[in-house]
Parts: sequence; C-alpha cells; structure tokens
Amino acid sequence: MTSMKSISLLMGLILVLSMSAAALAADELYGTWKLVSWKRTLVSTGETTDYFGASPKGYLIYGRDGYTVCVMFRDKRPNIPDGSKMTEKDRAELYNTLIAYGGTYTFDGKTLKIKVDMSWNESWNGTVQVRTVKFEGNKMFQSAEPIVGSLDGKLRKLDTIWERVK
Repeated sequence: MTSMKSISLLMGLILVLSMSAAALAADELYGTWKLVSWKRTLVSTGETTDYFGASPKGYLIYGRDGYTVCVMFRDKRPNIPDGSKMTEKDRAELYNTLIAYGGTYTFDGKTLKIKVDMSWNESWNGTVQVRTVKFEGNKMFQSAEPIVGSLDGKLRKLDTIWERVK
C-alpha cells in the first residue's frame, strides 16, 4: 500500500512540474513583440533573402487568454496619398507587402500552434500554423517548417526574429 501511495505522489509531482514548465514557457511568450527580421531560405539552393526587406515592420501579440494577432509589412510599401485614385496595381502591391492574421494558440515551451480564425489571405483561415520557438534575452526566434510559397511556388523555409516591446 505504501508503494502505491509513493507512486501516486511521484506521478502527481511529475504532473505538477510539467504543468509548471509549460506555464513558465507561456509566461515568456505573453506580450507584444516587434518584428526585427524575416528571412526566407530556398530549400533547393540555401539562398537566404530578407523576405520583407532589410527593415520590415510588424507587431505580434500573444494574450494570456490564448489569442494572438500578427501584422507584418514590407519595409518599402507604396504610398498612395489619395485612396480614391488607387489603381488595381496599387491595391495588388499593398496586398503583396502585408501579412495579417489572428486566432487562438497553444504553446508547450518549444512548439507554437496557431489556429488561424481570420487572415488577410482567406486560404489561411481554419489552418494551423506551426512554429518552433526559442528565446534569447529579449528576442524570440520563430521557424516554420518548409512549405511551397504561394507567390513563387518554391519550397522555402521562413524564420522570424521578434524583440519584446517594453
């Protein structure tokens, strides 16, 4: 009987510790992050480029309620002073230099899963975006598994660096 109590106690302790580790990891994720870098690496060649330019802009917010919102912009976007005179080409260029989405997320300390509820690209709605995450100081590094790009049809890997907003 004593060994059963010991096993139960040990299992309970392991459960509490694993839950505490996940809670600590989530604490590191919560908050607002500013985009520092977004790199695209072509799998076939290893060529890496700044996907949205050398100075992309964007914010990423992870709430304690399990919701996230992200918006990212290319560093050089067209400035159309009079929206009533915007051409279809102007609209396409603005669309192609922006990413925005929101939804719910789970995070286990290493893997982030975002269920996209709304997006600038309707084809993302209902998908689950998976990112590997690591933290170094006030920076967060996110990597996505290689996928075929919708704009160029090439297999590529995307890596972002975010800096905590203080």
